[in-house]
Order: sequence, then structure tokens, then C-alpha cells
Amino acid sequence: MTPELRERCLDVLQRGLKSIGDKPESFWPAIHAAEGLTLAGQGAEVAALLNARLPQEADHQRRCGLAREIVRTGRREPLDVLFNTLADEQSNGRIHAAESLYKVGELRDGKLMRAAFKQKDNIRLQLMAAAALGRQGDEATMKRLRQMLGSEDRELRKICGWVLGLIGDASDVEPLKKALAAETDELARAYFVNALACLGDASARMSLGKNLTSNDPAIRTYSAEFAGYSRAVEFRPQLIKMLDDENVDTRVRAAQALIMLSQPPKPYRIEKAK
Repeated sequence: MTPELRERCLDVLQRGLKSIGDKPESFWPAIHAAEGLTLAGQGAEVAALLNARLPQEADHQRRCGLAREIVRTGRREPLDVLFNTLADEQSNGRIHAAESLYKVGELRDGKLMRAAFKQKDNIRLQLMAAAALGRQGDEATMKRLRQMLGSEDRELRKICGWVLGLIGDASDVEPLKKALAAETDELARAYFVNALACLGDASARMSLGKNLTSNDPAIRTYSAEFAGYSRAVEFRPQLIKMLDDENVDTRVRAAQALIMLSQPPKPYRIEKAK
């Protein structure tokens, strides 16, 4: 990455982060920008801004987003926000808490996450708990994710595809191809394409590249993100063009992907403690 391109990526991410309070729809793109900035070594900048916002935020889902990105910068205090939200059966943020703990790779003693995994009346929470546990090597929860890839609920299938692409293995390629072949919704298809690209499928990698020019901003955004995860360096020119995309979240994910591609690959899986 040239210094000029790095500065351009940082500018996209910094603008995205600073827009966090502009309007309600700016919040999550700003949180995604925080992730990219931390990846680029700008964690102090992220922590300063988000630490100031966290005590003022009343919404449990947004509190989880703020806490997660502060934790990513190396601060561990906000983990309490995530675990307390996960434990609060009245909170609307439990799924976000489990997802955030999956993303930062934290379980503590695992008791709260295992309790969440047993929530049969909240399957999304169960699956995000399965992801958090599976990321650290729990085969029983990985089995549940693989089982639910065949769910009749499209949103649950999407969650499973997203997670298996990052912490699954070669055994997941054929089931994901089957899910892709049966899927009619274009956004859901993109989830499976992205997962397969991460697992090394050449055809899916080509499809990911085509999706970078989709008319659907959500498809462009997720495809840009997974271009980074799948190390799809051949799409670097397209990602550079996407820094000018009309959609802020797409610009942010393109910048993040370019930064990821400029760094050594890092394994997503955290091996289970011996």
C-alpha cells in the first residue's frame, strides 16, 4: 500500500467514524469504520471517541457496538458491558452481545455463553453463542451451526453461512455450495458466496468480484468486507474505486479490506485452550 492510498483509506474511515452522531443511520457504519481504523493502528483515536460516547448511550444494542470496538483497541473494561448485556434476559441487546464477544474472541469462563447457547426460544442468540464458542474450538456448537445451515429461515441460514466462512473448514464447502444452489435471494446468495471464497472456492471468488459492482449496496458492502477476509488481492483495483462509492458503509468496508490486504493474513480461529 502506497502512503497516498493509506491516507485515502484513513480519510474514509475517519470521516465514517466522526459521522457517528450525525443521524441514526450513521451509527453502524461509524462502528464499522472504528474496526477498520483499529486494524490500521489507529486504536487510540477510536478509543478516545467511543469511550466518550459509551456512558451516554442508552440503547443496549448500540452499547454493545461501542463496547466491542473499544475492546478491539485493547481496552478490556468494556467487556463488562458485553457480558452484563448477555446475562440480562430482559435486554434487547443479547444477540448483539454474543455477536460482539464472538468478534473479539472473548468467553471468560464460558458459562454465560453456554447458557445462551441453550436458548431454544431465541435461535439467533443460540447461533451467535455457537459462533463464539465454536471460534475457540467447540465442536458441539460447530455441529449446530452446520445443522442450521439447512434451516427454513433465511436469516438463520445467512448467519450460519457468514460464520462458517470464517471459522469453518473444508468440510463446509459442499454444504455451502448446496445452500447457494438452493437460494433465490440475492443478498443471501452473497453470504454463501463470501463464505465459500473464504474457504478457497475459486468459482465463489470470481462471483465475489462480480458482486463488488452489484446495484444492491448491501451486497457491495459485504463483498468488499469479504474481499479482505478471503485475501482477494486481485480485486484491489475495484476496491480502490469503491472508496468513492455513494454508500458510506461500502466505502468504509472497501477501505478496511485494502488495509487488510496490505497486512499479513491472520487466522480467525482461536484454538481451544489445552
